[in-house]
Amino acid sequence: MRHPPRSGTRSGLLLAGAAAIALSGTAVAPVVTASGATPACTVEYSVTGQWDTGFQGAVTITNNSAAVSGWSLGFDFAGGQKVTQGWNAKWSQSGTTVTAANESYNGSLATGASVSAGFIASWSGSNPVPAAFTLNGTPCNVDAEPSPTPTPTPTDPPDTGDGTPPVLKVSGNRLVDADGATRRLLGVNRSGGEFMCVQGYGIWDGPVDDAAIAAIADWNANTVRIPLNEECWLGLSNIKSEYGGANYIAAVKDLVARVKAHGMTPLVELHWSYGQYTGNSAGCSDVHASCQKPMPGMQYTPSFWTSVANTFKDDPTVVLDLFNEPYPDRATSTTTQAWQCWRDGGTCPGIGYEVAGMQDLVDAVRATGAGNLILAGGLAYSNDLSQWLTYKPSDPRNNLAAAWHVYNFNSCANESCWNSTLAPVAAQVPLVAGEIGENTCGHTFIDQVMKWFDDRGLSYLGWTWNTWDCSSGPSLISAYDGTPTSFGIGLRDHLRAVNP
Repeated sequence: MRHPPRSGTRSGLLLAGAAAIALSGTAVAPVVTASGATPACTVEYSVTGQWDTGFQGAVTITNNSAAVSGWSLGFDFAGGQKVTQGWNAKWSQSGTTVTAANESYNGSLATGASVSAGFIASWSGSNPVPAAFTLNGTPCNVDAEPSPTPTPTPTDPPDTGDGTPPVLKVSGNRLVDADGATRRLLGVNRSGGEFMCVQGYGIWDGPVDDAAIAAIADWNANTVRIPLNEECWLGLSNIKSEYGGANYIAAVKDLVARVKAHGMTPLVELHWSYGQYTGNSAGCSDVHASCQKPMPGMQYTPSFWTSVANTFKDDPTVVLDLFNEPYPDRATSTTTQAWQCWRDGGTCPGIGYEVAGMQDLVDAVRATGAGNLILAGGLAYSNDLSQWLTYKPSDPRNNLAAAWHVYNFNSCANESCWNSTLAPVAAQVPLVAGEIGENTCGHTFIDQVMKWFDDRGLSYLGWTWNTWDCSSGPSLISAYDGTPTSFGIGLRDHLRAVNP
């Protein structure tokens, strides 16, 4: 799925913020004590710049108690403000509650030591200063409790479901678990990891903390698809170090763990890749992984999948989706050339870089010893599976399924096409609709898709669990607490009905 023009919007936001800093005053949250006793922790909050729709803020945290090896700052935005990006901390927001957790390099906070972090947020109407702050659950800016032994912060994780997503295997045209029971992948996409890092704004778009993942589980989803960026995973030089390489991999592993903790299947996929393509239907002219390319390239993609497979090969609950939306058919002159390019890669007509074919990527994954379930999407942005069976890559583990994407504006967006091109594929291999959606801000179209797939026991995932404009996204939610858009209501209610 193509994304809203978020890079331009965010660049404008940063420029506006830079201009406003020189013009706006600074609002600081006061330290409140009644008796002169030193608070357990002190937080100074300031608005360092403000403009029509956004502002830049900063916090300075001082630890006045025993040294800690990790910290988490919490506060509430009473005016409906929303954090959009941050630095020097892992920022997240669920509803009105904002959390800033330490990065790996600034987690130690000795007695009397301070640490600062900043953020960009949106606002409208009013921008009140947060009334209260906590550090690791302990109130800040207030008198310390008279008891010399503070109540410890609970360390047990919240109740997050059974934490046991199934290990999935292909059995004929079904996905089955270890007991041989048929399973379906039913859930959502969680976009962000494919574009935020390459645009230099962070790793995720919006919160991915436990509360945010619990909201997905509350829809009765059993799967979360996580789009990735190969340059960010590999830590290439054009990616900010804080958003790439080891930091990016750690963030992905953390999200995978949270998804699993709620009993849901994590599905990681390569969304944006390296390679310059300026031909028909080009999403960008950039050589870097800043848009959807027609096919992945040999220069980095096999290395990406070798690394991803090594990371998750000991966790067979993780599903691997090889490449988001191939479209070599837009570059080549014949359908045969397009399907050959799709499977075999190499020098493909109309594509100026050496292509990594689906067979190359299957081989890269299996060479690590990983037996995880693999998905492979077809042509026309994964909307065309007409010759998928003919060109199906060879998988020595026989654990390969077909991926398909559909929106109301695609070519294959009616039951006649589904009956003629999808049904033959679904009769032989498991079929997963990795993305379903529509740009109507309603759900009439996906209702038809879900019924067709339900009737055949197939899998589908809605695009996307992000708070975008549903007509340009499309977006399932208006808030990360799971509040659905008019489009998202259709998926939420259906998941709750078919996956109780």
